[in-house]
Amino acid sequence: MRLYNWHSTISSPWFHPLLLLAWFIIGLGLRLTNLTAKPPWTDEFSTLVFSLGNSFLGVPLDQAIAPDILLQPLQPQPGANLDDVWKHLSHETNHPPIYFALSHLWIQLFSPQQGLVSLWGARSLAAILGAASIPAMYSFSWIVFRSRLVAHLAAAMMAVSPYAIFLAQEARHYTLAILWVIASLACFVITIRHIQNQTQIPIALALSWVTINALGIATHYFFVLTLLTEALVLIVVAARNIQSNPKIFLSPPWRRIYAVVLGTFITGIVWLPVFLQNSYGDKLTDWIQQPRVGFAWLSPFFQAFAAWVTMLYLLPVEAPQLWIVIASGLVMLIFIIWAAPILVRGLKMQLQQPDTQFVTRVLMGLVVGAIAIFFVFTYFLGIDLTRGARYNFVYFPAVIALLGASLAVTWQSFPGKKAVMLIWLMGFVSAITVICNLGYQKYYRPDLFVRLIQQTSQVPVLIATTQITHVQIGEMMGIAREFRMRNSPSPSPLFLLAHRDQDANTSTTILENTINQLPRSFDLWLVNFHAPVGEAVKNCTPNTQSLPAINGYEYKIYHCRK
Repeated sequence: MRLYNWHSTISSPWFHPLLLLAWFIIGLGLRLTNLTAKPPWTDEFSTLVFSLGNSFLGVPLDQAIAPDILLQPLQPQPGANLDDVWKHLSHETNHPPIYFALSHLWIQLFSPQQGLVSLWGARSLAAILGAASIPAMYSFSWIVFRSRLVAHLAAAMMAVSPYAIFLAQEARHYTLAILWVIASLACFVITIRHIQNQTQIPIALALSWVTINALGIATHYFFVLTLLTEALVLIVVAARNIQSNPKIFLSPPWRRIYAVVLGTFITGIVWLPVFLQNSYGDKLTDWIQQPRVGFAWLSPFFQAFAAWVTMLYLLPVEAPQLWIVIASGLVMLIFIIWAAPILVRGLKMQLQQPDTQFVTRVLMGLVVGAIAIFFVFTYFLGIDLTRGARYNFVYFPAVIALLGASLAVTWQSFPGKKAVMLIWLMGFVSAITVICNLGYQKYYRPDLFVRLIQQTSQVPVLIATTQITHVQIGEMMGIAREFRMRNSPSPSPLFLLAHRDQDANTSTTILENTINQLPRSFDLWLVNFHAPVGEAVKNCTPNTQSLPAINGYEYKIYHCRK
């Protein structure tokens, strides 16, 4: 018995386009709401600076500088072009150029904000691309399951997914990468069908697949993980059919698959010299290569599980009020206990249907294969990909497609319709949670930190940090930008980026020299300062007040009076 006759009962040819438009409008509206309410963090500063065609290298190190000097890389330069974008990007970071080039063209449409690049302009590109994933998800789910019901439910869940909202509200390249993942997976599923039917893959499909893969790699290098997952599933599918067709790897569809593999390899390998010559690459990824001891060996499982859950729902677990955090955690636990059997039952039904069991297995294989690759990197290669929830973009669309397929089964009964509506409403509330910064909070909160400085220090301020890469420059830019946005009448702080090499004492010496050169009384704020403090600091009076912790800013205060 077919599960889906919903699309045949709708007589109006405008029903499905209008319903899809509704999902798109809801999704776009959510992604654009409160778009600049949260301050940018270090990765976004990287996007802003390189998209402008500017460089971090011009920021003076090892000396006290004013906020205006620190913020110069955020100022649009009339003569900057795409060549400048690529030149600075390729030498100072470890990302390919496609998104930054698009962002360079896009942000020129927006006027600067107090002399700095428009944050709304930069983030709106990611938000619009994120909204574009809604109709893309509809198309992909239709290709996979040939069901408008599945397609609409997948689009509806993509519109409100808190994980998707989180990625779409940052000036980063993940929403564009998701579009390439969706397109590549669509080509992959069509190819799998040709393998099953032992029919030739059209040349147009092969060329499109290579082009999409090339653009995906040129958007984010981790797109390669999507390709590895596709390769694993292809091999498994072929291995299952090898007994009935021992020459399956020589059959017509495989010949063009080899051409796709070769074409993708060539378009990907061209980036290897660029990646290897970048001296900043290892330093920028240190945070996912930390040694693991004790219970830290188990943390990847909890990190991965948290990322999976937030693809569907997320309540205010990062609210400032403890009772809201506890209540949100309890509701989330109750909800998952209630929803998990419904979703599992829907997938089991799909696996029992002759016309959907194969594609359901393929999508499940993609998800399981990607997760397996993540854990191989984490436990065998020492690169903990589970620490960055955003990296799950490589298989996120497959999860949403499976979610849509499972909910389509539940939709068949009246109680099931209510359950689906409740799941979608939970997703909508979760989207509001992210928009209000009560879940998937920004890693850095310069807004809170600047408020604390203004409340605590009544004298001039020197903010000092140790600098290794442009990440630390971005941390300080967040503070300097917040001071500018507030138009504070109090004196602007000075910033010290004390460069740290293998010997941490170099930063100590730089701080000592800077303090001795300042002629007046001031408050010293050591922020993320990972080096010993010298005599000049010890001669200052440490602050003894009990002050709150601030996301992204570990600080100590010294009152230096002369």
